[in-house]
Amino acid sequence: MLRAEPRVLCRGCDAPLTNTLADLGVHPSANAYLTEDQLAEEERLRPLHARVCGNCYLVQIATVWSQDELFDDDYAYFSSFSDSWLDHAARLVDDLIAERGLGPDSKVVEIASNDGYLLRNVIARGIPCLGVDPCRNVAEVAIAAGIPTEVRFFGQETARDLVERGWRADVIIANNVLAHVPDIRDLVSGLRILLARDGVISLEFPHLLRMMDEGQFDTIYHEHFSYLSLTATKRLLERVGLSVFDVERLKTHGGSLRVRVGHAATSPSVRPSVSEVLAEERRAGLLRMDTYETFGARARSVRTGLRKFLEDAKARGQAVAAYGAPAKGNTLLNYCGIGRDLVSFTVDRSPRKHGRWLPGSHIPVYPVEYLKTARPDWVLILPWNLRDEIVECADFVRSWGGRFVVPIPRIEVIP
Repeated sequence: MLRAEPRVLCRGCDAPLTNTLADLGVHPSANAYLTEDQLAEEERLRPLHARVCGNCYLVQIATVWSQDELFDDDYAYFSSFSDSWLDHAARLVDDLIAERGLGPDSKVVEIASNDGYLLRNVIARGIPCLGVDPCRNVAEVAIAAGIPTEVRFFGQETARDLVERGWRADVIIANNVLAHVPDIRDLVSGLRILLARDGVISLEFPHLLRMMDEGQFDTIYHEHFSYLSLTATKRLLERVGLSVFDVERLKTHGGSLRVRVGHAATSPSVRPSVSEVLAEERRAGLLRMDTYETFGARARSVRTGLRKFLEDAKARGQAVAAYGAPAKGNTLLNYCGIGRDLVSFTVDRSPRKHGRWLPGSHIPVYPVEYLKTARPDWVLILPWNLRDEIVECADFVRSWGGRFVVPIPRIEVIP
């Protein structure tokens, strides 16, 4: 459902939103991959305008698509198609089991559990667990693998229901979900309700500071309602009675934070890592509005550089393909005005995307092996955060003289 007017109040603290981070124009939904029949239809375009709250420093976009439209029963993202992400999830589970002494009498709940990529590690250790995910098609993959999964959105209502059914959690895992909900206060309130008195929440989210430093404007898309610093996240959690007691810097998704959270009344002592990251954000200017004003110029610089690279390649008669069909890639391509005239196709490991076309750009998606048939001169890596994994997976491109290039934070040809 489309709102008649863009949201003008901060979803974190209700302060007026008057500051812009980046106005990227109008875009289709970044995960609305097209069938052949849909190519002739007019796509629905919505504003993609990221704003900054001058009170709590939460960066956010207006809610122009409902949750039901973005996270439906034909959801395209399956976590299990990234080997590095699977390894990351397995290590997290091992750490939490060791830290919390989890065993057969414990309960673990994952919010936005997708296809069971993480909880399968919990099941394997004999620990009771439950996934919660609103997308039936991905949830059914988890259920088929023996992972109990609730197909529903998570918030206070769901949390109360789970508690009544005996699922008060010793550990809650919520990786890359805070950014994906329009009512972020409802979600964190639900986490508080579901968490056992001495339990712990492990949250992961892309760090706004890294996004700002490296010009990662392509991570802005309609599914990402919020863009999070530790400063904004800590304030949000404290509003509902939760406390951040530890934070860890991660390399995932171009630079993320892993935050440990407990009930304010029973949380462990706050570790120095929290004040260190808060101080880093302060030094970087994330508590000053003038810092945010230059971000739009960085996006425009990437657009200019990428278009010049692709246009020069075309003028030289060189073929360019892409690797990956991530949501971030669709923001990049559509903001830069890139279509099949400059990038002839892309490939992806997920069979769910094969035979589809990217929204907006209408670039077709093929299996990875198609690169061997087409033999492009250049492969543009759209999920640049997985560059090392992709170069290793598709190293055969070098056999005919093909080369890899990444677009963020600037055009870089990989040696």
